[in-house]
Amino acid sequence: MSSRSELVARDLRAVWHPFTQHAQWPADDPLVIDRGSGVYLYDTDGRRYLDGVSSLWVTVHGHGEPAINDAIRAQLDRLEHSTFLGLTHEPGIRLAEELLRVAPAGLSRVFFAGDGSSAAEAAIKMAYQAALQRGRDRPLYLHVAEGYHGDTLGAVSLGGVELFHATYRPLLIETRIVGSPGVLGVGQTRAERANEVLAEMRAVLSREGERVCAVVVEPMVQAAGGMLTHDASFLVGVRALCDESGAAMLVDEVATGVGATGTWFGVDHAGVVPDLMVVGKRLTGGALPLSAVLARESVYDAFLGTPLSGRTFFHGHTYTANPLSCAAALANLALMHERGTVARAGVVGERLGAALASAAAYDGVAEIRRLGTMTGIEVHPVGQRTGFEVCRAARRRGVLIRPLGDVVVLMPPLGISDSELDELARVVDASIREVVQ
Repeated sequence: MSSRSELVARDLRAVWHPFTQHAQWPADDPLVIDRGSGVYLYDTDGRRYLDGVSSLWVTVHGHGEPAINDAIRAQLDRLEHSTFLGLTHEPGIRLAEELLRVAPAGLSRVFFAGDGSSAAEAAIKMAYQAALQRGRDRPLYLHVAEGYHGDTLGAVSLGGVELFHATYRPLLIETRIVGSPGVLGVGQTRAERANEVLAEMRAVLSREGERVCAVVVEPMVQAAGGMLTHDASFLVGVRALCDESGAAMLVDEVATGVGATGTWFGVDHAGVVPDLMVVGKRLTGGALPLSAVLARESVYDAFLGTPLSGRTFFHGHTYTANPLSCAAALANLALMHERGTVARAGVVGERLGAALASAAAYDGVAEIRRLGTMTGIEVHPVGQRTGFEVCRAARRRGVLIRPLGDVVVLMPPLGISDSELDELARVVDASIREVVQ
């Protein structure tokens, strides 16, 4: 194998990485990852790193999970791919059934996509077309600040992270945006903030509700916005507003779904059923890309008609419901049931929160936000790459984490052991003290 320096040099000549400033990246001493096992990644020099963000929030049981790998190999020997346009296959059928089994009751149809952005894009189009085919032209979407739904243009239109989205504003569809339920005023409770944002939504819907096809939210945690948590009453209120106005409730569970918050889905904390629900990330356990939109039957029914009626959902992807990805997802969900992974995620989150509690008193820590395993530690001073420096300090200690601006994000694999979790917490605590104390 080529040396790390050789691989980095070749990378710098040929590759353009996502969310990476290449003018700076070479000076940041790039890692070259060679292999993974359990919660650890290993670089080409043989150094071991605890994967503290589950490889961007996707790894469930750990890297190289034998049951998932075996399922992929078995499927590879049978059928590696077939189009899902007008054809079907057993892994796709079984996975749809399994997803509906764990989803909120009332969701009855599964549309597969390739990643979070493409699933969000599909759901955005579904909401508009369903309303149109019921005789209501509703071209507007209502969403919240600090939201993130992916990087395709429809998804960006409904986002609210200015650092990511401001450049593309001239290209985007028309929307209405209200404040974030996770950004609190001084002395304000999360329940009070939820009521405040719901009042903003109600005001928009009272003026333009007949033109709004969907209200779009991330349930319980706005992850890419900085792990901003909100009260469950916010989701209850959004559901009520959608029922009153006729808009669809579209929830983006890409970051929160499949166990991360200690329930199967974020909406489970509020006991509400959306009209459209987007899932991705942990669906295959981190092995292969796959996402989906789950819809109520009332949404699906709006697309039924003759072949020439124009009511078909003309949207799809070449690799929709790829059998290898479906096989991985089926194995992952089976393991989650067998191992009680969702309940374990709640335990992991509580243990992590307790281990990090002392860090909240550090001068440079503004706030620690957490729900389940989803954790954000906001550090100061802001705007001086403080979050990045904490992550660099953690890397020197053998832990890989990533910042969102000056919010240090932790989201370990749901199957992490107590001793591994304690290692993660110790390193993060020491790294924060090194940088901000």
